[in-house]
Amino acid sequence: MATLTSARTSTERGQAVIELALTLPLLLVVVFGIIDFGFMFQRYEAVTNAAREGARLGVLADYTATEAQNRALDYLLASGLNGPIRACGTGTVVRNSRCAQMTTSTVPVAGSTPARTVDQVTVIVEFDHQYQFVGPILGLFGSNLSNIRLRSASSMRRE
Repeated sequence: MATLTSARTSTERGQAVIELALTLPLLLVVVFGIIDFGFMFQRYEAVTNAAREGARLGVLADYTATEAQNRALDYLLASGLNGPIRACGTGTVVRNSRCAQMTTSTVPVAGSTPARTVDQVTVIVEFDHQYQFVGPILGLFGSNLSNIRLRSASSMRRE
């Protein structure tokens, strides 16, 4: 019986290596993008919780606006969020890349007869998140996706 040898196997010797070389960079960008998104989501949750913590302290009678802003920034610091210094709006407390702003306003209570108003405290917290993997990789291709500003606001009524 004759042996079956194919001339085709000898010509496809490097095919797998070429396919790996073409697909591996795309796969790594997707995997590192998932990791970067996870870091960003974790930091966004810390920013949201810091705004909530600052608003919770701001509605208490014994605390000032500066103390509430400092509590929000301390929460971010305890979460491990730090970064480069940037400027924020007026009336804000700034530490590195973290900002906290507290405003007090009077809002009407819906559906109340007679019409009533309550004081509302709003704390806005901002943090500049820098991408660890995807930003520098996409920067090689001309993208300017290096950081994103995470912003969260929390409002509570002063009773």
